Amino acid sequence: MSLNIRTRTQNVDWASIQKELDEIGFAKLPSLLTIGECASFIEFYKQEELFRSTVNMERYRFGNGEYKYFLYPLPDPLQQLRESLYVELAKTANRWAGYLNQPAQFPDHLQDFLKICESYGQTRPTPLMLKYEKGGFNCLHQDLYGDIFFPFQVVFGLNKRDHDYAGGEFILVEQIPRAQSRGHVITLEQGEALIFPTSYRPFFGKKGYYKTKIRHGVSTVTSGERYGLGIIFHDSK
Repeated sequence: MSLNIRTRTQNVDWASIQKELDEIGFAKLPSLLTIGECASFIEFYKQEELFRSTVNMERYRFGNGEYKYFLYPLPDPLQQLRESLYVELAKTANRWAGYLNQPAQFPDHLQDFLKICESYGQTRPTPLMLKYEKGGFNCLHQDLYGDIFFPFQVVFGLNKRDHDYAGGEFILVEQIPRAQSRGHVITLEQGEALIFPTSYRPFFGKKGYYKTKIRHGVSTVTSGERYGLGIIFHDSK
């Protein structure tokens, strides 16, 4: 019998993940979702009653594809992921704040952080499902939905690369001050996830830490259909 999602998340080698986040700003997680769980999330996409809104990317010139924001209450597997990932990433978020001489501001548990969001008028859930067909892509952007945001978000690959789809690599672009931007291209196997910065990361230079701005997107899908699950920890206005 497989372990539940919360236990699988707790069993990740978080010391290595934290080190990687500090060194390069992002980190891949091993397959936290089983093939069956990935299929269940894809089935969720067809259940309109689970979502508060649907966005056509082409209409808003965000890219070519579609995404849907979940409603509260979130499906249990998604709630487990959001809560358990937050616990570990809050540690990194507060450590990064220290690097930048900012006060630690992220509580140990998600529900306490969401209360802060609520006090700023941010009450709408932000976890989302994304779907790209052939020719689909997502322009470089940041997911900021109000004055309060969590420094990390997580994206999961839900179907099989080079079987269900081709192309559609995840892209991170780091804008380094007084230098040209640096790009990272990441592929995700089914069930794998990527932790990446929502807005910026601390970069250690000759005069100490400073911020480098991060944007993310998805390259063009060349065949098939690509599904993803995005976990954003702050709520939206």
